[in-house]
Amino acid sequence: MLNEKVAGLLNAQVNKEFYSAYLYLAFSNYFSEEGLDGFSNWYRIQAQEERDHAMLFVQYMQNNDARVTFNAIEKPEFSAEKHIDVLNAGLKHERHVTGLINNIYGTAYEVKDFRTMQFLDWFVKEQGEEETKANDLIRKMELFGSDPKSLYLLDQEMAARTYAAPALTL
Repeated sequence: MLNEKVAGLLNAQVNKEFYSAYLYLAFSNYFSEEGLDGFSNWYRIQAQEERDHAMLFVQYMQNNDARVTFNAIEKPEFSAEKHIDVLNAGLKHERHVTGLINNIYGTAYEVKDFRTMQFLDWFVKEQGEEETKANDLIRKMELFGSDPKSLYLLDQEMAARTYAAPALTL
């Protein structure tokens, strides 16, 4: 059985991962409306990753006889005057999620829930990768985004991204 506090945090994270998917779908929609289908693809794939992350938390809880409850998912709110604003919002959100994962990890550590800590190790690593990808996108947009030809090539690079489901065994 999972510690009650740890289980509560894990369950809350399910909802937060689904919110992340909604947020990235909103970003994808923004870029689609802007005619940047590559960036739209990039964020659509981000949304798929977040949905899978939510399902990993669900499966972990179910495997540990913890009750999963689903709450309403908030409507994503963001505003963007420039493309870089969306990318900055993405980085800010990834940093927020890193904090959430770290909080669950810290709580699991406090109660000596080593199994949950081991489960979360993958997410800790994943968040590092997510922040790096978000930073890289910002750097590329700052370098090339103001030139239409370069932005076109960058958009093509984003269009080449494909999805690979996480290979995490529970």
